[in-house]
Amino acid sequence: MKNLSVWKTIPLAVLVVFTAPLLIVFTSLFGDYSDNWSHLYEYVLLDYVRSSFFLVSGVAILVLCIGTTTAWLVTNYNFIGKGFFEWALILPLSIPPYILAYTFTGLFDNFGDANNLLRYLFNLNDDVSIFPNVRNIYGAIIVFGFTLYPYVYLVCRSSFINQSKSMKEAGRLLGLNQFQVFSNLGIPLIRPALIGGLMLVIMETLSDFGAVDHFAVQTFTTGIFRTWYGLYDLQTAMQLASLLLITIGIFYLIERNSRQGIYSSNNATFSPNFEIDLKGFQAFVAFIVCFIPLFIGFILPILELLVWAIEVNLQFFSGKFLENALNTLFLSIITGLVCAFLALLINFSIRTDAGLLVRRLSSLLSIGYAVPGLILAVGMVQLFIYLDSFTSGIDLILTGSLFGLIMAYVIKTYALANSSIESGYENISISIDDSAKLLGTTGWRMLGRIHTPLLKTSILTSVLLVMSDVVKELPATLVLRPFNFETLAVSTYIYASEERMIQAAAPSIAIVLIGLIPIIFLSRMIRSSRNVRK
Repeated sequence: MKNLSVWKTIPLAVLVVFTAPLLIVFTSLFGDYSDNWSHLYEYVLLDYVRSSFFLVSGVAILVLCIGTTTAWLVTNYNFIGKGFFEWALILPLSIPPYILAYTFTGLFDNFGDANNLLRYLFNLNDDVSIFPNVRNIYGAIIVFGFTLYPYVYLVCRSSFINQSKSMKEAGRLLGLNQFQVFSNLGIPLIRPALIGGLMLVIMETLSDFGAVDHFAVQTFTTGIFRTWYGLYDLQTAMQLASLLLITIGIFYLIERNSRQGIYSSNNATFSPNFEIDLKGFQAFVAFIVCFIPLFIGFILPILELLVWAIEVNLQFFSGKFLENALNTLFLSIITGLVCAFLALLINFSIRTDAGLLVRRLSSLLSIGYAVPGLILAVGMVQLFIYLDSFTSGIDLILTGSLFGLIMAYVIKTYALANSSIESGYENISISIDDSAKLLGTTGWRMLGRIHTPLLKTSILTSVLLVMSDVVKELPATLVLRPFNFETLAVSTYIYASEERMIQAAAPSIAIVLIGLIPIIFLSRMIRSSRNVRK
């Protein structure tokens, strides 16, 4: 019973730590409202709501069109490059929106590389710009749409694969053409999964700071940052953050509930899907439809970053770059190990005591992944200001320390480690635990001697996934980092804010390369998906 109580306590203790910053932010709504809040309420709050709504709506429509169309094509048709596009269409996930925003600016500004190239080719005057200005909300919609559509593509493709051929044949017998089968049959059947993917895209869009700040789009995240650092009003910044937190929470609940209705035809009557061979013009159209999002979301920014890197030449690997890379590597490794350890403990506690309370507590721990990094940063600062009043007597200051930054990382990325460890535990038979108990091995000894060796691959995967996400995190790092401490994401932001795009190439390329780590695992999953017959 003693061991049992310990494993019940661990999820509760971790939940208290994880939710403390969020509760502090939320309770600010019940505090005093300053004159700054009155100013924001009267003059700019409506602009924040209007811009955020317009941005989210535009991004949702764009990712819906791209994600569903490409997923349907690579699942149901056979054309040149189809095998490549199956996994390559998720590559834009490795590029954070703020990096795509920076490269778009370098390409399409009045004197960007794309306009300069066209002026040179067609001998045009310097005042002629072929491409329109991208530093506006429409440019932000394009950036988010072409970096986040893989969320919709992945869930749609997984659901399309599980749709039986017999259903589509029934639709054809009822007189539906191929487009009507897609719009009237294929899409409605995957609606729960589609909604879940869209909610993820919306949460990522609302959480972003780097891209909207670079494009000067007034959203809640830019408003929170300006209120805090411009008006020096942490209380009002927390009240703004609490409104965004409530909005994110609503979308999070919708996303969680949508999973319960995901359609699957994985049953005894399932008949594998037939791929329709496309030739000539139809094959060309399918190729172009799949190539455009890959080109805009991945190939084009990579080419621009490489051009900048070539211009920098050997200065690419400067001492400052190596220092920032080491800082980033240190933070990502520590966070990955802590998240993997906590996920291992939590999942072992669930396995030891599969009670309803423990399961409910453990499921709440993943909510941090949906919370914007800026909100976490606001809550962490206020929490540490409160704790510093108790620890100042022993010369221990938590505010502005690496501890607070790592803690914010852990709260935000725990869900990634948990998903990997949880799936690993599903492959370990409970009979192994029963045999170990008969031999007198329980509790910590069972976890260390039996489960940990069996979960080596899952633990390594969880560490790598967390590392790739920590490397890309910008707002939390920007706010919580110690003085004179920079990471790759922060240095990229600083260079871009100073319009030194060429110098931003080195950290940007490093971030993209590390971001490819989860793409490798996802591509393996795609290749091992259910086979179809041609």
